[in-house]
Amino acid sequence: MNSSFLPRSLSSPAIGPTVERVEALLIDLPTIRPHKLSVATMNGQTLMLVKVHCDDGVIGVGEGATIGGLAYGAESPESMKLAIETYFAPLMIGQDATRIQALMARIGKMVKDNRFAKSAVETALLDAHGKRLGLPVSELLGGRQRDRLPVAWTLASGDTSRDIAEAEQMLDLRRHRIFKVKIGARPLAEDIGHVSRIKAALGDRGAVRVDVNMAWDETEAARGMAALAKAGCELVEQPVATASALSRLVRRFPVALMADESLTGPPSAFELARVHGADVFAVKLEQSGGAFNALRVAAIADAAGIGLYGGTMLEGPVGTIISAHAFATFPNLQWGTELFGPLLLTEEILAEPLDYSDFSLAIPKGPGLGITLDDDRVSFFARDGLRRKIHPSA
Repeated sequence: MNSSFLPRSLSSPAIGPTVERVEALLIDLPTIRPHKLSVATMNGQTLMLVKVHCDDGVIGVGEGATIGGLAYGAESPESMKLAIETYFAPLMIGQDATRIQALMARIGKMVKDNRFAKSAVETALLDAHGKRLGLPVSELLGGRQRDRLPVAWTLASGDTSRDIAEAEQMLDLRRHRIFKVKIGARPLAEDIGHVSRIKAALGDRGAVRVDVNMAWDETEAARGMAALAKAGCELVEQPVATASALSRLVRRFPVALMADESLTGPPSAFELARVHGADVFAVKLEQSGGAFNALRVAAIADAAGIGLYGGTMLEGPVGTIISAHAFATFPNLQWGTELFGPLLLTEEILAEPLDYSDFSLAIPKGPGLGITLDDDRVSFFARDGLRRKIHPSA
């Protein structure tokens, strides 16, 4: 039968608004203080912003960010920008912008790995489609179950007195009462003493957790977890690198063990669940490869009886809010979130700042991501923007 005589609905799928142009840029922003991890010390944050322009006039925004450039993993903001401009954009232009998962599958066939860049592009497509339909992104992801998310604050100055003072200030401001301490760069005994003094100062007013960022070997982890449990620490995040080592440590001590860097999407989540490698999953959209994959990771955790925590890559406001929309849909979010990234930045790039109050983050109710970029501020802080022209060394 000649397909030219068939109705359009039978001969080919209807094409909705299409992708017209894809734009990527780098934004360099200062932070309120050095942020010390076992893998790097951050003195600023670079955001890769991507804008997907559609032929119906709708523009969606996404973001990619890493921790310490390439110190944390294989992608950097610079590599994301290059990949999107060189490889993603040709695959996207002219394609139906409303069929987001189909378009991401198209990209996935031609672009291997690059999970952070994929997350940024998927975010922009979701933002655009939410704006188009007049719906928040959380509704496109299945429907939100909460309007606010509890947010932990990370203490990472490396100085005990300063960390205690910072925690006290957060309690006074009613911004945070859950604190995660970055350790692993110093000898084990020093780290344990550092955490113990912070917990003793806060007492029952604040919960204390630690993130080791894979810095310990298994023997150190066993000694460290026992001492941390005694000090009153409630959770230890990724003390060792491998799923097998995590599985040998889990439930040996009266402290929860959380997987983070070991989680790189649904297959790794399934393997961790299979070997009983964690009590808690730190779900990160970028590490998962986007919001839809993050939902799949959460579903695996729920099926395996593993608790959930909303993690961060220290994203700016765009990356933080897509994460919030996704986490709002989780049936279970037993350990709260860590979506404090924008609070680490000294400069605002939104027309209206995010609402951090009453120990939580409010999820916007407007269409798409529910946020608006301040284009003048973005232009000023862009890597080739006005700030660099005024202050070349910035």
